[in-house]
Parts: sequence; C-alpha cells; structure tokens
Amino acid sequence: MLPILLAAASAAVWGTSDFCGGKATQRANALTVTVLSQCCGLPILALALALAGGSPSVAALGWGLVAGLAGFVGILLLYRGLAQGAMAIFAPVTAISSALVPMVAGLILERAPSTLELVGAGCAILAIGMVSLTGGGRAKVTPRLVALALTSGAMFGIFFTLLGRAGGAPAGLWPLLAVRVASVGAGLLVAARTRTGLRLRGRSLGFAMLAGPLDILANVLYLEAAIRGLLSVVAPVAALYPVSTVLLAFGVDRERVRPIQLTGLGLAAVALVLVAS
Repeated sequence: MLPILLAAASAAVWGTSDFCGGKATQRANALTVTVLSQCCGLPILALALALAGGSPSVAALGWGLVAGLAGFVGILLLYRGLAQGAMAIFAPVTAISSALVPMVAGLILERAPSTLELVGAGCAILAIGMVSLTGGGRAKVTPRLVALALTSGAMFGIFFTLLGRAGGAPAGLWPLLAVRVASVGAGLLVAARTRTGLRLRGRSLGFAMLAGPLDILANVLYLEAAIRGLLSVVAPVAALYPVSTVLLAFGVDRERVRPIQLTGLGLAAVALVLVAS
C-alpha cells in the first residue's frame, strides 16, 4: 500500500510541477525555464540527501547519470513536438509510451504482479492517454510526428526505469544527484550552443522557482516508491501526473475539461483502487 501512496503522491507533485513549468514558459523560452527551474531544485535535493543519508556507489550514480540524460532528451523532444502545434496527438502518445516502457521492464526484471495490480496498471495507462487528450491542434499527423512522440515517451520511460533500478540501499537518494547533474549539464551545453539566455523575470521566474523544487520532491517520492514496490505497478501510477495538471488547469485557469478527460479522471481513480487492493 505504501509504494502506491508514494507513487500517487509523486504523480500529484509532478503534475503540479508541470503546471508551474507550463505557466513559466508562456512568457519565456522553454529551455531557459527548464535549466533554471532544475537549478532552483538543488537546495531541496541537498536537504533530502542530508536527511536520507546513504552511501553512493559508482553503479548507482552511473544509472542516475544515464537516467538524467534520457529525461532531458525526452523534454527536448517533447518541446519540439509541441512547438509544431501537435499537442492533441503528441501529449497522449508520449504519456502512454512513458508508462508502458517501465511497465514492460518491470514485468521482465521483477516478479509478476497480481491480476488486480496488472489490470489496475493497464487502467492507469489508458487513463493517462484519455486525460492527456486535448482539443484541436495545428499540425498534420505524420508518421514522423508519431515517431517523435513515441521516442519522447520512451526517453521518459527509460528515465522511470533507470531511476527505479538505481535506488535502494546503500545508495539511497544519491542517484538523484547524478540525475540532476546530467540534466543541468546537458541543458547548459544546449543553451551555450544555441546562445539561449538564462534570465527570467516576473511571473515566469516565480513559476520556475516553484517547478524546480516540486520536480525534485516528485523524484524523491517516486524513487522511494520504486524501492519499495514493483516497477511494473509503481511506474504507471507515477505516470498519472497529467491528472493533477488537468485539474489545476481547470481550477486555476478555468480551462474546459472535455468529457473524455473526465472519463479518464474516473478511470485513474479506478486504477488506484485496483493496484492498492
């Protein structure tokens, strides 16, 4: 039960972080927001490491570095796809593939979950796609665009998988430091190569300063969930982060929630009940 609660909490926090990041990018460059928000999360990471302790190993840090790079590539591909006005197809495809990769990896590497847990994980993946569906979209759906979405989701799925495998005694939360070093380092390199400024002001800065610490907190919760539970069950629950993003968009921005998204929210609740049974 505890791993499911931790995974659900990580999804809620991740979705809130994404909402804040999205608000920040409304008036600022996405790469700038990504790099600076991740830097803002470093004090929270330092506090978590001090409280949790642990002894980092070369292997754990190595897995963390690869996970961080995979996550950063996923973000870049996500922004590239969304920039083409293809959110209606890009968001759900990316979200579903990001949940499927760690689920399959968990089924291969770990013991099989119970039937209820497996059905719940499947419901979670379906709910992710339904909640992520948006209306409209400017771009024509092409095989290249779908491939881009699948690759972006796969990178996020690899992040989920590697982070889940990197944690545990005696490493504790130390793999998260490697994740952040890799993602921030890659972001700074891309910013330097593209000559992207790293200054934010006003509301964009405020939202970025919220997004970073929340992202770190979500990482901590997910890692703790993956240490204690099955990756094939924990990862799809953690990947329900679009749920809280949609709810915040509805409650704060008064965005219209489509019927299929409401159905997805209900299915997400069913999934949580099943995997917790």
